Amino acid sequence: MYLSRFLSIHALWVTVSSVMQPYPLVWGHYDVCKTQIYTEEGKVWDYMACQPESTDMTKYLKVKLDPPDITCGDPPESFCAMGNPYMCNNECDASTPELAHPPELMFDFEGRHPSTFWQSATWKEYPKPLQVNITLSWSKTIELTDNIVITFESGRPDQMILEKSLDYGRTWQPYQYYATDCLDAFHMDPKSVKDLSQHTVLEIICTEEYSTGYTTNSKIIHFEIKDRFAFFAGPRLRNMASLYGQLDTTKKLRDFFTVTDLRIRLLRPAVGEIFVDELHLARYFYAISDIKVRGRCKCNLHATVCVYDNSKLTCECEHNTTGPDCGKCKKNYQGRPWSPGSYLPIPKGTANTCIPSISSIGKCYCNPLGSIHDRCNGSGFCECKTGTTGPKCDECLPGNSWHYGCQPNVCDNELLHCQNGGTCHNNVRCLCPAAYTGILCEKLRCEEAGSCSSDSSQGAPPQGSPALLLLLLLLLLTALLGTANPLLF
Repeated sequence: MYLSRFLSIHALWVTVSSVMQPYPLVWGHYDVCKTQIYTEEGKVWDYMACQPESTDMTKYLKVKLDPPDITCGDPPESFCAMGNPYMCNNECDASTPELAHPPELMFDFEGRHPSTFWQSATWKEYPKPLQVNITLSWSKTIELTDNIVITFESGRPDQMILEKSLDYGRTWQPYQYYATDCLDAFHMDPKSVKDLSQHTVLEIICTEEYSTGYTTNSKIIHFEIKDRFAFFAGPRLRNMASLYGQLDTTKKLRDFFTVTDLRIRLLRPAVGEIFVDELHLARYFYAISDIKVRGRCKCNLHATVCVYDNSKLTCECEHNTTGPDCGKCKKNYQGRPWSPGSYLPIPKGTANTCIPSISSIGKCYCNPLGSIHDRCNGSGFCECKTGTTGPKCDECLPGNSWHYGCQPNVCDNELLHCQNGGTCHNNVRCLCPAAYTGILCEKLRCEEAGSCSSDSSQGAPPQGSPALLLLLLLLLLTALLGTANPLLF
């Protein structure tokens, strides 16, 4: 009896395992750049796309305030509570550690009581604007992976702009506007991220959601990264394959989440009323207790480690690449043009490794992926394959994309769209959902087998649905309990 029950459990486990195969536990962490595998030629390296882990990036930044003397406490001054202008027993004194509020307190460990915070001087020079620029610099390109969160100890500002730079602070672009009245402050209609879509996700908006003046429980301002990810990966970010596909093929989307610097422009403090109370200007100031920025070093999918040495972040490059962002091929490894790694196909991606340059040792070399021969012909030129051009046959003619040689474009994100939720991979093929097939995922897979049911037009159900998984796991559990104690049955 026990043997038959064991065989039944084994058969059930095999079934459950096969059903679970279409549901990988992880949609590609990309935490390994290479691994050794065995082939007929012996042990070789198998290269994969890879990236560093997401982490708290505030540990590596430098902060700069403009004007530099805007922090309170020099000279010492008193400030009042926002809700009660007669409660002015708070003091800021830069010479006394217990009463000082320097900028580094925006990034220290929170959770203690009372909370620590940076604070500006009060608005004692009203009506001259009280404006502060807080610049966060990494001296390195980073990719944002979670919401930017700013926690104010004072009231949230009536007007604020969050800006980004991609060139180490030489130029700036707005990320988002914040105001109690967007139309009056910035001549923009108020919106929230929920008003956006896949097609408008890069739109710069003004929101009134986080600028409601001072209330005890409303001190936080967000810049929503994950909500924007969700337009492609779903509300719980479960379809990361779709997001990775979009990041791979849409440079503007990838650049949107990439920064070298962030700048918080505080333009008008929380007033809480229609008019400024000129008799109690010590109640108007900025105070920030915490700033959270999570992300990773941008290494172009060529490194898993980013080291912080001598106050500088640097990728430890793999795949024969080099540079702060692994943005070029190493010397003697320029056999084909440098290319970033690719997230696709899930879950290992494509490494796009730099290959040795035979020309570096004095031989006339042609790119074997783009040339008919790997050496120059008698005239000293490379003979290129169809769709390929360049002195070494390492460039693609218009309408072609490099993917192990030049291949005609099958899809793109402009005119040739993959249908039914398919993802365009390197412009040469569509990665289709399980229920669809065809060059552009335009056909139901069941049509080829002639087994489409009447409701197939709604899309074939995914293999191994969660409901079926649950049923099989319950059967497995029941069988295990029966093995443990047959008297229960």
